Amino acid sequence: MNLIVAVDSNWGIGYKGKLLQSIPEDMKFFKQITTDKVVVMGDITFKSLPKQEPLKDRINIVLSNESSLNNKNKDIIICSSLDQLFDQLKNYDSDDIFIIGGESIYKQFLSYCKVVYITKIKKQYKADKYFPNLDNRFNWELVSISDLKVYKDIQFRFLKYVNINNINK
Repeated sequence: MNLIVAVDSNWGIGYKGKLLQSIPEDMKFFKQITTDKVVVMGDITFKSLPKQEPLKDRINIVLSNESSLNNKNKDIIICSSLDQLFDQLKNYDSDDIFIIGGESIYKQFLSYCKVVYITKIKKQYKADKYFPNLDNRFNWELVSISDLKVYKDIQFRFLKYVNINNINK
């Protein structure tokens, strides 16, 4: 299982239900890495998607107790519990599964992930949602870092971390 997230310099990920910053190259990277894969998200993240529609060319799984979500869109799989979600995920290769948010979903699934892809924005934003700082976690190793990239006045890098406790899972 993998995870993908964009964070600011304080590991903030969102504010009032929105991303902190939209960077076209980050969106392109997200699309490239998750297309034809399984994306797992919470209902708040799903509701933040344009028109509350599933991401195209991906299997969209939403962890939610809201049965009304399923009535609105037949192209998503709704799981109402972690047990149901893990049963559903058994149908897919774990390397093809990407956790895409939000904050509580990231925290619940981080320990199950082998790889985390982070877009690290070198700027601090006002945030009310955060991702755990992997640099302070002994079991996460930074294995690659891109060259510095710039969008307008925003500097960012693509980072890849590997869970050294989860390498053989």
